[in-house]
Amino acid sequence: MIDKLEKIFIPLAEKIGKNRYLLAIRDGFLLTTPLLIIGSFFLLVANFPIPNWVEFWAKFFGDNWTSYMSKPTNATFDIMAIFAVIGIAYSFSRELNVDKLSGAAVALVSWFILMPYSVTDGNVTLPGIPLGWIGSKGIFVGIITAFISVHIYAFVKKKGWMIKMPEGVPPAVTQSFEALVPSAVVLTIFFLINILFSLTPYGNAFDFIFKCLQGPLQSLGSTVGAVLIAMGFQHVFWFFGINGGSIVGSIMQPILTPLSMENLAAYQAGNPLPHVINQQFYDLFTTFGGAGSTLSMVIAMVLFCKSKRIKDLSRISFAPALFGINEPIIFGLPIVLNPMILIPFLLTPLINILVSYFVMLSGLVPFCSGVSLPWTTPVIISGFLTTGWRGALLQLILLIGGIFIYMPFVKMMDKQYIKDEVESVSDSDNAISFDDL
Repeated sequence: MIDKLEKIFIPLAEKIGKNRYLLAIRDGFLLTTPLLIIGSFFLLVANFPIPNWVEFWAKFFGDNWTSYMSKPTNATFDIMAIFAVIGIAYSFSRELNVDKLSGAAVALVSWFILMPYSVTDGNVTLPGIPLGWIGSKGIFVGIITAFISVHIYAFVKKKGWMIKMPEGVPPAVTQSFEALVPSAVVLTIFFLINILFSLTPYGNAFDFIFKCLQGPLQSLGSTVGAVLIAMGFQHVFWFFGINGGSIVGSIMQPILTPLSMENLAAYQAGNPLPHVINQQFYDLFTTFGGAGSTLSMVIAMVLFCKSKRIKDLSRISFAPALFGINEPIIFGLPIVLNPMILIPFLLTPLINILVSYFVMLSGLVPFCSGVSLPWTTPVIISGFLTTGWRGALLQLILLIGGIFIYMPFVKMMDKQYIKDEVESVSDSDNAISFDDL
């Protein structure tokens, strides 16, 4: 059975893992991560989830102190699509072996060419750049623009349609002139694309892509079924020793991140949060201690196991697992290709998803606010920071539930390891020794 699954999933994972488009999305979004974490820090300071926090600091800094704290948050979250376009185009240029800075610059300008330069307030339309399009709503247009513009740029350069400079000209000058014709071709094409979209009922590419592609994908990605499927695939990949988070995350992140941004905007405005499922739900309430929610497994090993192998491994693995690092367990136990532990490894995250989804949907625990946290933030602390004390309590309950899911399988494995250790000692006692001669 495992051999058949291996023949299916390993080639699939290799194809996905080597896909240059998904690699560019994954690496490009890394540019946004530190900025969003910094913006989230200021948002947390202004809205720390304990009673009377805002009122307490207002005594020292005035009633408007939270508006000052929101500046860094707005400066990062409201323009995150710009960072995404630059990061994805830069990474994709590297995949196509063209100048990375030129590719990123051309993609960014192409994206702005497609953007509508007007803001509607009631019945009044004013010139300006809508913040929504340079925030979460513009991400999918940015991804598509980055790929198309860099592809065209690379095609023109490889055809040799460039201004050749004589020898002796400084490299920086040569590089800028070589980029002139490819950049002009790309920007002209996007200028024509913008004209074509202006003739449609949508009026521009941003409205078209958001309504026909990004909106439906977000609606699909925000369903519990989609998250269950994604998490299932992610853990099957891990079972075969392949980084499932990297593969599945490159597909899910462009869908889940805008949902987080919409929750964050509502959170800042004091409005009800629209989405149960977003990036923080996926990251913070499905697995604890890494893939498979293996912190529960490590605790079960500490509490119930007696074999030397597991006791030694659990002591080594406990501290890293608190911070979401579980490679010692994945490859040291191992979980990889270990049928004895496959069922709880797959089942625990899926149960966490279902419990978290319906508990939040019922109103017992608030939705995730959209605040970005470092992936190493320990369980309970992360739940408290993103949803308050009820989220921390939910994480604790799920963590304990995971311990009981893993317990019978861990004890079964421990029994086998104890048997192996006893047989190993017996074999060593029966071995020929020089003392016997």
